Amino acid sequence: MAGHSKWANIKHKKARSDEKRGKEFTKIAKEITIAVRSGGGGDPEANSKLKLAIQKAKAINMPNENISRAIKKGTGEMESEAIEEIIYEGYAPGGVAIMLEIATDNRNRTASEIRHLFSKANGNLGESGCVAWMFKRAGYIVLSKESLKLDEEELMLIALELGADDVRDDDDSYEVITAPEAFMEVKEGLEGQGIQLEDADVVMLPENTVEINDADTAARVIKLVDLLEDHDDVQNVFTNMSISDEILEQME
Repeated sequence: MAGHSKWANIKHKKARSDEKRGKEFTKIAKEITIAVRSGGGGDPEANSKLKLAIQKAKAINMPNENISRAIKKGTGEMESEAIEEIIYEGYAPGGVAIMLEIATDNRNRTASEIRHLFSKANGNLGESGCVAWMFKRAGYIVLSKESLKLDEEELMLIALELGADDVRDDDDSYEVITAPEAFMEVKEGLEGQGIQLEDADVVMLPENTVEINDADTAARVIKLVDLLEDHDDVQNVFTNMSISDEILEQME
């Protein structure tokens, strides 16, 4: 996903405030509850969506008590509000396409607030389907070349044997692409061989990218992405932006 891993790395380097961490806990808790309610049940070994959500929770040091509470809300052992999953689509400055995964207990309130955030950052919330055709759902795994003891050909052989669709070279990292249903098997297969993963999730992968050639536009797109990610009901933000190293350096 051109532009994705570099932007992800920038985000990972940002210091997490207590408020930011609290928002992350809330979003992961929703993801856990939704995973249970989606029909997979409360056993992570029998529910790969739940298993991944729990792994994400542990990666940000979410307390086990919070994880257990979220599972119980999903199974109905604890009372919980009805959560609706929605996809929103729109455009950021520079013609960058944006896909949002939303989890809300109030569709009308969320729609109004998300529309306001797009407007505030000179973007536009679009109609359903306006940018969805530019993305496909896929498993996405990032491996740092620095920590990898394999060359690209060796990694390709291992990944394809595990069921991956492709391995891409992205400067200082490799991107392993899988079908959504093969994601957990490939992820766990790589981890089982002692390979350290820098990032791993099921994402909306852009089929094509929009190159951002000036720092001002890049800053405006990133401002919108930050605003959207900070919203309590936004679970994930996906874009088709590609920002060159030169532009990133100018911004820094």
